[in-house]
Amino acid sequence: MIHSKHQKTCLLPLAGLVIALLTMVSAGKTAGQTAAGQIQDDSTQYSNVHFGLLYPLSTNGRLAGQYGNGFSFHLLMGLSREEQNFVFSGVSTVIRGKASGMQLAGVSNYTGNSTTGMQLGGVYNHAGDSLQGMQLGGVMNQAKTVRGIQLGGVVNRAADVKGVQLAGVLNKAGDVSGSQIGGVLNKAGKVTGFQFAGLVNIADSSDHPVALLNFIRKGEKSLGLSTDETLNLLLSFRSGGRVLYGIIEVGTNLQEVPGDGDRLYALGGGLGAHFSFGGDYRLNMEMKTLILDDFHRGEYSKYSLHVLPAWRISERIELFAGPAFNFVDTNTPWGKALFANPIWENGYGNGHLRQWYVGGMGGVSFLL
Repeated sequence: MIHSKHQKTCLLPLAGLVIALLTMVSAGKTAGQTAAGQIQDDSTQYSNVHFGLLYPLSTNGRLAGQYGNGFSFHLLMGLSREEQNFVFSGVSTVIRGKASGMQLAGVSNYTGNSTTGMQLGGVYNHAGDSLQGMQLGGVMNQAKTVRGIQLGGVVNRAADVKGVQLAGVLNKAGDVSGSQIGGVLNKAGKVTGFQFAGLVNIADSSDHPVALLNFIRKGEKSLGLSTDETLNLLLSFRSGGRVLYGIIEVGTNLQEVPGDGDRLYALGGGLGAHFSFGGDYRLNMEMKTLILDDFHRGEYSKYSLHVLPAWRISERIELFAGPAFNFVDTNTPWGKALFANPIWENGYGNGHLRQWYVGGMGGVSFLL
């Protein structure tokens, strides 16, 4: 007990001394500037260096929110009106006005107006009016307008982007001139550039979306029915923009599995591109993966490049047919028997057979 009381007796004066020193510095600065007639509530004061623990325990004291600083270092949280070069906070930085240079915080950076430079926050970055430079946030970045790069571990949000949005899950923006790259979903208004998403792109207009599902208001969606050289009957959903589109397809193989009579089921997906020749004719090129399965044994995967001339016979109906260049990898007896005349074939000790061969596909699409 004596030892514990002795520690408290030592720590309390030390804490009081630190607080007193910071208060004296702030008070001295305030008094001097007041005497000179410099302090006004709506004006910005300037200091070269700003040190602190958390507001108001800093060298700028209770007036920290009125100061612009050249360099700032805060153990926990810092408050200022402007930052011009570099600011570090162990937890959070709040800048009421504008900032330039680098902002580095363990949790969050917040700028009320514009940011020119870089925001690096362990969790969250916010640039109120505009960002010119880069935001790198462990979870989320937000800005009104972006002229540069947003890199968010989970989410990026902006009203207008000229540059790149890259997020682990979601990008959301108004108009985009550049690229959106989202692990799951991108959402935007008018996109001039590319949208890359692991699953879904949503936009008012986007000519070059890259995802399995693309819901583009001024784009194109269709349902298709097709078959190929190994009698796979497939129902396909194609969705995208004026040029690029995504494909999801399901179906069945019309051949019976040798030996047990089970039916093979098909699941596939891929990406395609439209090349218009004018009028009712165009060329569709598609890269797809198709998996066949009887849900009992083995593996069958086919990777294909399709070259498909298409003819729109009415406003809503399009016919297509053309060659397909295929690579097959399978370890099933029925998979090895589906196509008998490959260009190249090789078997491996693990029981897999690999084939290159030329086939074909044809079908009809109904534009939605």
